[in-house]
Amino acid sequence: MIGAVLSGSAVLVTVSAIVAVALGAAATRITHSELMQSRRDAGNELKKQAQAYAEMTAERTEDNRRFAATMADRIMDRQRTIHQLENELSATQKKVAELTLQRSAEARRADAAEKRLGESEKATTAAEIRVAELTNRVAELEQRIDDLKAELAAWEVAAKEPARKHA
Repeated sequence: MIGAVLSGSAVLVTVSAIVAVALGAAATRITHSELMQSRRDAGNELKKQAQAYAEMTAERTEDNRRFAATMADRIMDRQRTIHQLENELSATQKKVAELTLQRSAEARRADAAEKRLGESEKATTAAEIRVAELTNRVAELEQRIDDLKAELAAWEVAAKEPARKHA
């Protein structure tokens, strides 16, 4: 274009201006095409990233769903275990209460038996003392009977002897 202007020819300047406008339009068109291609490439890249993120999100969602299901199963297992343990604890406490009542009743019976045993021992001791006293009394009475028999025998002997006269 500079050469056409220096040559001073209007046809050459016009042709060079038209060529310059055509080349500018072609450059604009090429730039526009490249811009559109880079936008398409960027769009495709964003689309790929979005798909990758969507896949990752789907995987994470599935992982979270599996995790939530696993945790729900574990919670249910724990709740069943807790319920079973609570039932066992309740049954054990009931048994302990029953055994405590039985032990208390047995202790009362044992105390009553010990009291009766003590009373029986006292009665036995009193009876033994009374038996000993009666045994002594029987021995005394037997001795008295023996003494009386001896005295009676002496009187009988004296009665059979001729009577002596006293001077």
